[in-house]
Amino acid sequence: MLSSQDTLISRRHDGLSGQFLVPGDKSISHRSLILGGLAIGTTRVTGLLEGDDVLATCNAMRALGVTITHEDDGSWLVHGVGTAGLMSPAVPLDLGNSGTGVRLLMGVVAGQPITATFSGDDSLSQRPMARVTDPLAAMGAQITSRDGGRLPVTIKGVADPLAAAHTSKVASAQIKSAVLLAGINARGTSTVTEPHASRDHTESMLRHFGATVVQDMADDGTHHVSLTGEAVLRAADIAVPRDPSSAAFPMVAALLTPASDITIPGIGMNPLRTGLITTLMEMGGDITLSNERTEGGEPVADLRVRHSQLHG
Repeated sequence: MLSSQDTLISRRHDGLSGQFLVPGDKSISHRSLILGGLAIGTTRVTGLLEGDDVLATCNAMRALGVTITHEDDGSWLVHGVGTAGLMSPAVPLDLGNSGTGVRLLMGVVAGQPITATFSGDDSLSQRPMARVTDPLAAMGAQITSRDGGRLPVTIKGVADPLAAAHTSKVASAQIKSAVLLAGINARGTSTVTEPHASRDHTESMLRHFGATVVQDMADDGTHHVSLTGEAVLRAADIAVPRDPSSAAFPMVAALLTPASDITIPGIGMNPLRTGLITTLMEMGGDITLSNERTEGGEPVADLRVRHSQLHG
């Protein structure tokens, strides 16, 4: 641990070179385990981010009856039980500090004939959940919670949830995803309207697993997402793209350090996640994309980053 008398010295370094491997994307890692569990068949997930939040989602899916194994080659096998095959867990689902995990799984449970209690650490337990639980209750789920919808929250789901027609006051991928996941088993089409587009990983990955999802932008700028209910999801392997946020550090370092020339492979290039990359390119950053492809429903590319004179 540093003391007030310690001296840190920064020295000029030669140009950066080589390949930089950044971790897998957390948002897509969560959804890979959840949608793989709701699919029919076995989904192989490679590049999963094995952090505490994602592992909490993994353990919750196991408690809901999904078999998930970590293979010797580093991949994960998710043996799906279908959209109506989950079971009530014997113990509360502890999501630690994972807001993404708890909100998405609330949507999953709300659209199933099962009951689950959700808990978390002290920090997560202070975060209000009403923006998620209110639309789920409108779809037919019975929900009990502390004041303000805070954890612990118990949800008694329904086998045939009502199709949603939810208008969100805020653009939130977590709220939208919870409603869409609850609407998988609904009769009819569930629609979420946002003031503007939020991250759309859930929509892209639902399509990857076989669901029908339509996105459109109204003339007033509001964003609409519709999911056709009674969807049948089928196993579909996923190579989790590498996190564009984590790529920011080596990318900026290479741009600023003379004589640098690096590659960062497999970066997720979802347009709603690449604001920094776009901005740096507009500032004169020498960033080129190659091997552009689609993996798990998401756009992916390899980045080459070279030292550049940036301008405002």
